[in-house]
Amino acid sequence: MKVLLTGNNGYIGPVLNSMLKEHGYDTVGLDSMFFKACVYGSSAEPDQQVFEDLRDFQGDALHGVDAVIHLAALSNDPIGDLAPGLTEEINYRTTVRLAEYAKAAGAKRFLYASSCSMYGVSESEALTESAPMNPVTAYARSKVASENTLSEMADENFSPTYLRNATAYGVSPKMRNDIVVNNLTGWAVTTGKVKIMSDGEPWRPIVHVEDISRAFLACLEAPLGIVHNEAFNVGRNEDNYRIKDIARMVEKIVPNCQVEFLNQASPDQRTYNVDFEKIHTRLPGFKPEWNLEKGVIQIYESFKNRPLTFEEFEGHRFIRLKHLKHLIQKKQLNESLRWISG
Repeated sequence: MKVLLTGNNGYIGPVLNSMLKEHGYDTVGLDSMFFKACVYGSSAEPDQQVFEDLRDFQGDALHGVDAVIHLAALSNDPIGDLAPGLTEEINYRTTVRLAEYAKAAGAKRFLYASSCSMYGVSESEALTESAPMNPVTAYARSKVASENTLSEMADENFSPTYLRNATAYGVSPKMRNDIVVNNLTGWAVTTGKVKIMSDGEPWRPIVHVEDISRAFLACLEAPLGIVHNEAFNVGRNEDNYRIKDIARMVEKIVPNCQVEFLNQASPDQRTYNVDFEKIHTRLPGFKPEWNLEKGVIQIYESFKNRPLTFEEFEGHRFIRLKHLKHLIQKKQLNESLRWISG
């Protein structure tokens, strides 16, 4: 099977591409290459690499493709502040365009990287895939809109699936230090402090980047009748944590560090506890291998062995918003995130 993987040069993409290659898939990577310089480690290359902004996509890369895995997106809400409407344009409109081209080209499966952040703020103890959406960020709203439109496109010749990933963590060849587990571990390693800006009470479900990749692989290999136009929360029930409990785990694993609560008002008001029963029941091929303790140990050992300095941890290479601003400042990107020079 030939798979088009968008966003293959991001955080999840290199991990997923390597896993696809290990399982015998031919892969075509499609990426704008914003983060080509943000290298943290080595990874397998796709069989074909297309350097293209999805806003300009005309479908050529879909020749002979059986399935599309769509990861590409502006990856967190603050990036939307760079220019009005960018999150909707890049995360929603390009998703619809890509799906239209994929459907016309005969790519039957369309696996969409959605997000548990669509649940937003909820007092429920266990949000299933049928829970009401309550998105509180532009990023989450773009995911809701994309799922809705893709669902309308579903028919016997086009089979979308929505993987609502919990908050990712873990080591990747294109590392991110702006996601909660990686961030708290990085603070501990480089400063001896596990800094929590809030009171640490909000809930976050988390999932390792390798297990996200395993979920995509399980969907790709499942019978169409099981995954057709279906949403799956991606994670494990035991991996719903309060932020403060993640911090305590980091404190336990990283020597000579301690948690510091700053109790500042956070612009991120999300708190949600998610039920992951469906993916484990419906997709027995999905077998996650990571838990929080094992993952923090992986990140800690990676940062220690590098070794990661505070300047590198806080620098632009591993924080997505900072890196895009860096490229704009260097006049390599314009304010609309279009390449001026490479």
